[in-house]
Amino acid sequence: MEHPGMNNDLEKKVMRKVTLRIIPFIMLLYFIAFLDRVNIGFAALTMNEDLGFSPTVFGLGAGIFFLGYFLFEVPSNLILHKVGARI
Repeated sequence: MEHPGMNNDLEKKVMRKVTLRIIPFIMLLYFIAFLDRVNIGFAALTMNEDLGFSPTVFGLGAGIFFLGYFLFEVPSNLILHKVGARI
């Protein structure tokens, strides 16, 4: 029979390892998302004028993108839960 404290120590070690591997990756993704938002903002300055978009139309387009992202997020996670993540 195992000592209850041993599982706790093992869990702490595993979680530390997971944290050290995942947090830098998440930070990188956050930085890339930030750069993407900044680039879209700068592109909108001239793109809206060239294409004849009003700020409302540009906002609607950005909103539709995020609406699609939101709508497919839940089903994709449910499928991922059933099928599992495979590499």
